[in-house]
Amino acid sequence: MARAHVLARRPLAAADALLNRLYGWRGNPLYQSGSLVVLSFVVMFATGLYLLLFYRIGSPFESIARIDGQLLAGRWIRALHRYAADLAVAAAALHGFRMLAQGRSWGPRALAWVSGVVLLFLTFVCGWTGYVMVWDAQAQLLAAEGARLLDALPIFAEPIGRAIVGDRPIPSAFFFLNLFAHIALPIGMALGLWLHVSRIARPQLLPPRPLLWVALGLLFAASLVAPAPLGPEADLRRLPGELPIDFFYAFWMPASRALAPAAAWLLFSVAAAAVLALPRWSRPRPSTRPPPSDVDPHLCTGCEQCALDCPFDAIAMIPVTTNAAGRAAQVSAERCVSCGVCAGSCAPMAVGPPGRRGREQLASARRFASERGLGQGEVVLVACGHGAGRLAARAEVAGSPVLAVGCGGNLHTSVVEALLRAGAGGVLVAACPPRDCTSREGSKWLAARLFEGREAELQERVDRRRVRLVHAGEGEAPLVLRALRELRAEVAALGAPLEPAELDTECAASARAEAAP
Repeated sequence: MARAHVLARRPLAAADALLNRLYGWRGNPLYQSGSLVVLSFVVMFATGLYLLLFYRIGSPFESIARIDGQLLAGRWIRALHRYAADLAVAAAALHGFRMLAQGRSWGPRALAWVSGVVLLFLTFVCGWTGYVMVWDAQAQLLAAEGARLLDALPIFAEPIGRAIVGDRPIPSAFFFLNLFAHIALPIGMALGLWLHVSRIARPQLLPPRPLLWVALGLLFAASLVAPAPLGPEADLRRLPGELPIDFFYAFWMPASRALAPAAAWLLFSVAAAAVLALPRWSRPRPSTRPPPSDVDPHLCTGCEQCALDCPFDAIAMIPVTTNAAGRAAQVSAERCVSCGVCAGSCAPMAVGPPGRRGREQLASARRFASERGLGQGEVVLVACGHGAGRLAARAEVAGSPVLAVGCGGNLHTSVVEALLRAGAGGVLVAACPPRDCTSREGSKWLAARLFEGREAELQERVDRRRVRLVHAGEGEAPLVLRALRELRAEVAALGAPLEPAELDTECAASARAEAAP
């Protein structure tokens, strides 16, 4: 499965690198696929309210034709509704593929995966009812195929197909039920969306404002230039024949029409079960799964910073008697994804995944400096294992030694200072773009700790001219190499680096001072 992850990430890395060059990581739409789905839902809701004012269940096709005849409003609003629905499916599929390829679908994240799959299924059903409500030839084809499949299930007392094939007009109750489902399903989907983001802190439901306006502008332009097609009115006295089908919502029809209903349901069930089980199939082997974070209550000062920074709301403060503060952090193993952000956020180095807490990072950095024998003025690359052009797998890059970290957000700032005190002239930290950090907010908090004084900050005694942070995705190794060259040139013009000091003692003294009443 690891090989499959690597193969799946390659096209993502190439596409990310291209769009980052064009728009920067802040405007890369591939990083915002999930929030683009929510934006599509908002657009569909707003335009659907307008269309509902003019829709008539007694004359569905005629009412849609009248809407299309409103050149100033109805035609482009209906097209906007349609294209937003298409965007929702495309963005949801990309979002799911991205989470799976990056290994972000198993463990505590499995709930988000399962709820996301259910939301996508409900989107398909909602779209199917919307197409049927139009009642043109394509709607007749969709309704007939849907009725054929549903009649194979022991649900309805009378077969639905009898209402669709015959000389009598379809009763208004049929369109009322479609309209009811088309309105009721989004209400249930709102609950599903809440469940989808229930295990993450500070969910970003909408894309950044520039991307939001660009997406809306493109949807609006498409609705003006290419209005949604309206086929001939459905005629129950003849079969609709071969018609072009919607790629986003009716892609399943060629397969279902070629099979008997029982075989079609078996195929759909197997496909659905396989998709729902992907987190289980894609999870690492037990021996390689990172353990959740834990806390040393004797070192914890009760500052709450780890709880504030945790991207998954996995940390809470509880009362204790083991320290002067009277409280300490507690990690929920059921919610912790072992991202390590808490380790970077903890000034006294009391919390983090085993082996990756601040003290262990500091010891690893000192061992690295001792074994490497850092030369005076040498620039060290601290590379994130998920991004940074995959340079973390190398021992050296362009003449600079590489210290690998599992996630940039996991990095404790004392590591940067320790490298400088060990003789390094500069430290370049390469982390994933904040919009694509595997720990969600790790890169964001890392930048704040290095340069903005956020808790567990890089100390003021450290010359910031010797420290640089570059955001680079998996396919953006050239960004890191360019930043290395630039920092190396700047370091050459500076004086000697920091003098050696025992950072363990300094951090411990700081922790005792904060805990003192």
